[in-house]
Parts: sequence; C-alpha cells; structure tokens
Amino acid sequence: MTQEQFPLRKIIHVDMDAFYASVAQLDDPSLLGKPIAVGGGGARGVVSAASYEARKFGVRSAMAGALAIKLCPDLIFVKTDFERYKEISDKVRTVFFEYTDLVEPLSLDEAYLDVTENKKGNPSASLIAQDIRARIKEKTGLNASAGISINKFIAKIASDVHKPNGQKTVPPEEVLEFLEVLDIKKFYGVGKVMKEKMYRHGIYTGKDLKGKTVEFLQENFGKSGAYYYDIVRGIHNSQVKPSRTRKSLAAERTFSENISSEIFMLERLEPIAEEVERRLKKSKVAGKTVTLKIKYSDFTLQTRSKTLPLYIADKALIMETVKELLFQEGMKNSVRLLGISMSNLNNEKKKALAVSEEKKYEVQLKFDF
Repeated sequence: MTQEQFPLRKIIHVDMDAFYASVAQLDDPSLLGKPIAVGGGGARGVVSAASYEARKFGVRSAMAGALAIKLCPDLIFVKTDFERYKEISDKVRTVFFEYTDLVEPLSLDEAYLDVTENKKGNPSASLIAQDIRARIKEKTGLNASAGISINKFIAKIASDVHKPNGQKTVPPEEVLEFLEVLDIKKFYGVGKVMKEKMYRHGIYTGKDLKGKTVEFLQENFGKSGAYYYDIVRGIHNSQVKPSRTRKSLAAERTFSENISSEIFMLERLEPIAEEVERRLKKSKVAGKTVTLKIKYSDFTLQTRSKTLPLYIADKALIMETVKELLFQEGMKNSVRLLGISMSNLNNEKKKALAVSEEKKYEVQLKFDF
C-alpha cells in the first residue's frame, strides 16, 4: 500500500490534567497545592479523582476513601459537581471547534481531534496542539496535555508522556521506535489482567510484542491477537468520529449501610430507576436491554440482564423488569451497591463499511508534524 492510497492523518489527543480535582482547586484557591480527592468522603466513599499532590501518596481514582486517607492523612475530600464539570467541558470543546469539526469526545475531559486539514490552515499539528492548550488555559484557567501522532492509538499514549501541562509528538519516522521501547502496560487497552497475561508469555515491551507472530498472538489472546499485532507496527486506522453514538445509560448508588433483604433493595432501586428514566428522556432515547448491577459486601460483582421485545424508557416498565431480575436468584450476601443500566438503545446506527479506510498501511515517508 502506498501513502497516496492511505494518507497519514494528523491526530491530537487532548487530555485535561486531573480535571475534577483541578476544577475544585480553580473554584477554591485555598486548595491549590494541597492533596485533594473528589468524592470518597465517608466510610463507604470511593475516590472519583485525585489531585497530583494526592497522587504522590498513591491515591488513585476508584480507590476506597478509607484507604486513601490511610495513604494520605492530610487528604482533603471535596464533593463532585458534574454541572460545573459539564460547564467547563463545553468551554473546552468550543476551543476544539475553532480548529476542526472532526472532534471525537471520549469523556468530559478528553477528546481526539483530526487536524490533517484544519480551519487555521496550519500544517503543524504540534503547533496547533500548543495553541489549543494555550486557548484552554485562557478560557478556563486549567491546564491540558496533548499527544500528537499519525493515529488515535499513538496520540492517546503520547498525551500521557509529559503530563501534567505538556505535550509529546510522535512523527511517522519515530513511531516504530517509540512503540518498541514502550512498556507493555502503557499500551492503551492493556489492563491489569492482560498485562499479567502478556508477562507470562515474556512480553514486557513493544519490542517483545513485535517479536511474536500473528498466529501466536491469536492463539494466546484470541480475537485481540491481530489487534496487538497491528498496533505495535503503528497500524490503527480508526477515524476520528465526530458523532459518538451512546451505547448505554446507567445510574447506581453505594449505600452507607449494607442491605440485607430484597424488599429493602426494591426500595433503593426505585429512585435509581427514576434517575435512569430522567437520563433516557433527556437524551431522547429508549432501550431494550435492562441490566441490574449488584455489588455485595464482600465486593463481588454480579449483573443480570434481560432483553425486551420493545424499546422502553418509562420508570414503571424498567422497574417491572428489574423486579424480575432481582428475584431471579437468591441473595449471596448483604449488598453495598445497586445499579440499573439500559442498553441496546434505539439510537444505534448501522456502520457503513469503509473498506479502504479499514485496510492496513505501512508507516512510511516523511510527514510534517
């Protein structure tokens, strides 16, 4: 394949630095320079985000608040404020659209941008990333980091290299070397379980991964084998998709005291179903698949799902299915968390097959970054 057939793209991954915690520090300057955790307060709380000052002590998102305070006795807990996060996220996205309409949000605090052709007529993706970060600082007072490369996969990894408040460009001629020396755990998509599995097969770096045949990877990692074979060679042809279709909507609650009977669980599930209904109607969607999420006091997690013949968005209909799922089998233990999600939504569109875009291309020729 030639570059003319499959032109390289200029992709930027922008990631706000410690977004939730930084917003809290922005709104309350007395918190600047101090270790803070968003959420996590109380005996049953879980940390949603941590400032860089708190991370130095080992405090991380999804960590129990009780453990976080043990690691960092001076940790300050602040409440989540999603309305405020959304407000600032909207400002950040207006900056993105000053440069390109090809913006794919991943969450409130990160997004991919395709600036191969951009509104500023600037051929340098690196300079565009610098401008974007400066504009974000100007409009919100917050710092952002960025990764710049030929595809989404490498840009995502690169954005983490010089955090916080930095950026990393991986031009085409440096892609293979960059990936070869990379620790396998830093490959986007390689989580804790997959990392350990890779280690067991002697795969510790990108170079180790590149040394394995596609047959070996498929045999040991299933369908993901071909994906790993490609990405370590810089091949990842997923386009920046401006319209990301929501696949599910959910709500959940962690309780201050464990629940010991299905009757009490039903009482707690009513407001959760009401919140799911609100979110469905706000998004103007309905779903066919109802999933009940149960986390027990020993932290084991169980999900039970049922797919209906019709789309629903009404609380009463959701609860009707939830009740059926709840009594599907007995309780294994007392319960600390309940959640309800709706998937198989009626906003999903059939994906067009862009065969030429999905074919592989070799990283070659120089490309001005």
